[in-house]
Amino acid sequence: MRSIRISTPAAGLLAAAALLLTFGGPAPQSSLGAGTVSAASAEADTAQTGSPYVSTHLYFGTGRHDGKPPITDEEFDKFIADVVTPRFPSGLTLQEGRGQWRDKDGDINRERSYELTVMYPVREARARNADIEYIRRLYCTMWELESVGREDVRSQVDF
Repeated sequence: MRSIRISTPAAGLLAAAALLLTFGGPAPQSSLGAGTVSAASAEADTAQTGSPYVSTHLYFGTGRHDGKPPITDEEFDKFIADVVTPRFPSGLTLQEGRGQWRDKDGDINRERSYELTVMYPVREARARNADIEYIRRLYCTMWELESVGREDVRSQVDF
């Protein structure tokens, strides 16, 4: 591509036009197809849909220390049934994964892991926090583990 130097007041406008022609500009809403909404209207719709909730994600590892065997699927399922479900009977989501983390000795551990997601209304956050911390402490105590990761995300939820 050839470079052209223009030294008129319109140089900035021409440069912007050249960039738009080269890389494309924003598409008009009408050309995006049916069902497409703008960011502003999506934000407005989201603000009006659902109720304020907290989505808590817990990250459970299954590897153990000192040569002990990993936590089995059956052991983990029993923990969910006996400990988690009674505290969150309305529902939960469980995903299996592979994770890694650095332990207190600086070693990198790779292990099968689970991500558990529970959602609850913001107004229940204080009471649910006690349940979540109980779950985390018990899992670590039962299996002699260092930690269960936790992430809390505020969201708008509708069922």
